[in-house]
Amino acid sequence: MLSAMNLTPKAQGYTMPPEWAQHECVWTGYPANNQMWLGYLEVVRQDFAAFLRILSSFERVELICRDEEALHDAQARLEGCNVQFHLHPHNDVWFRDCAPIFVTKEQEIAAIDWKFNGWGGKFDSDLDDQIPEFICTNQNIKRFTTDVVMEGGALEVNGDGVLLTTRQCLLEQHRNPTMTEAQLEEALRDHLGIEKILWLEDGMENDHTDGHIDTISRFVSSNQIVTCICEDPSDPNQAVLEKNLELLKTFTDLHGQPFEIIPLPLPKNRMHLSGEIARAEGVEHDRLPPTYANFYIGNGCVIVPTYNDPNDQRALEILRPLFPDRQVIGSSSHGLIHGGGSFHCVTQQQPKV
Repeated sequence: MLSAMNLTPKAQGYTMPPEWAQHECVWTGYPANNQMWLGYLEVVRQDFAAFLRILSSFERVELICRDEEALHDAQARLEGCNVQFHLHPHNDVWFRDCAPIFVTKEQEIAAIDWKFNGWGGKFDSDLDDQIPEFICTNQNIKRFTTDVVMEGGALEVNGDGVLLTTRQCLLEQHRNPTMTEAQLEEALRDHLGIEKILWLEDGMENDHTDGHIDTISRFVSSNQIVTCICEDPSDPNQAVLEKNLELLKTFTDLHGQPFEIIPLPLPKNRMHLSGEIARAEGVEHDRLPPTYANFYIGNGCVIVPTYNDPNDQRALEILRPLFPDRQVIGSSSHGLIHGGGSFHCVTQQQPKV
């Protein structure tokens, strides 16, 4: 494994491929610690295992288990699946944010090891911050290190030089307090090989990631963006998502062409932690942030979180025509969302070169 080099990844010709590019495998971690999951661990593991059983039929899953109990539980639930198991300590399962972001050039691959500080110091992250080094050592991939705090869930690329993100997340004061917007743009260009950065403002209510883009707006091709809308005028998310929609309509790609914007509804029903758990944990705002935009694009598949909600089927019908060469499959995230995220949040793809 090689460490950081003097020249930036962009200067060496590396770029971040879009999620729909072919994958070598996907990295994730296995849920553990019932207390951390507020008593929902068993239903979370049911959701997680069902998701991985689907995904592993399309691409190899590299699954990191934090201890022997998690390893044995995962092996029992995923017996016969295309899963490679690793025993290595980690804090949580949100590998979109703590795992490295991979960049490629021709037949070469490298990894960007950003700093991860638990979404601005909200949660323990010391073990998760070591995940990129473990993955790069395991795969013999060279690693570019940086002191910039960055999370994969905050970034969407279209494979043609454009990156989409939110100011609420990247400019939040507990991530990179000394960096300006211009300096953050420079870091993103240098490390990911992109040319143009498009900024939305805010994400959804009670999202502890401070507005990750992968919960609200996603590239589905180089010139198409799906974006969440809220159809309930009494919902605080309605105005925020409407503003995002209007902003997206003004954006253009590297060639000056507007994007096709496809509205994607939020689940109809609001979801909350149970009152008993919220009180026990001292949670003031107990609303959960379910969204259909947190889908994962795999080799031959798109796996979409569902919530036993009236809008589940509607969301799948909107997404299916956008991925004609992939199977669009719904899978329950009703338990997993109690941790604040879903399938995109728990995965980080390793591109095939």
